[in-house]
Amino acid sequence: MAETCPHLAYREEGDGKSFETARAFCTATESFVQPMRADVCNARYGLDPAADCEFYVEPEPADDEGETADADR
Repeated sequence: MAETCPHLAYREEGDGKSFETARAFCTATESFVQPMRADVCNARYGLDPAADCEFYVEPEPADDEGETADADR
């Protein structure tokens, strides 16, 4: 099971408004998400963001992850 979704962020402002409490924001859809959707993002109740979210996309690998010691060959 995946850990917390890498696309989940918490923001205290957005859409021209400020919030008292930070709200869940999906960087994949560029939108705020409802609390029940955030349960999927946070992998609560046995949910897996990679399997249970229709908006989930694999994060881009870091530049050094694809390289090997023999990359010159």
